[in-house]
Amino acid sequence: MKTVFDAGMRGTLLERFGRITPERRPLWGAMDAPRMVAHLNDALRMGLGELPTEPVGNAILRNPLVSWLLINVLPWPKGTPTAPELLAAPPGAWDADTRVFRELLERVGAAGPRAGWPAHPIFGRLSGKRWGELVYRHVDHHLRQFGA
Repeated sequence: MKTVFDAGMRGTLLERFGRITPERRPLWGAMDAPRMVAHLNDALRMGLGELPTEPVGNAILRNPLVSWLLINVLPWPKGTPTAPELLAAPPGAWDADTRVFRELLERVGAAGPRAGWPAHPIFGRLSGKRWGELVYRHVDHHLRQFGA
């Protein structure tokens, strides 16, 4: 499974991220590129335990088998709902927000699977390994949204 705990995979994500400009139009969804970066920054802060979130969604999603399938196997639908806290912060200056994204992604990657990961608002308690896979998949999803 692809994970942000692998430096090479993080490097690939960062290289793809570098292809996105603030003017880039999404292939789907309502977010523009600056909004997507602000969203990813909040998601990374959430993973680091710096942005508290409230549980949302159906309790079945907290089942370990279901969360594994959703994180690792099944395709992610376009326009999937997210925790409201991950859409609350407005975008800032492009250069500053993209610098923050790079820093946060490196911090998440450096934390590794043995870090104390918080409960996810949709999936509940996840192992560190699963957090690394989820962060990779989430960033990849949004990079694909913008054709990168």
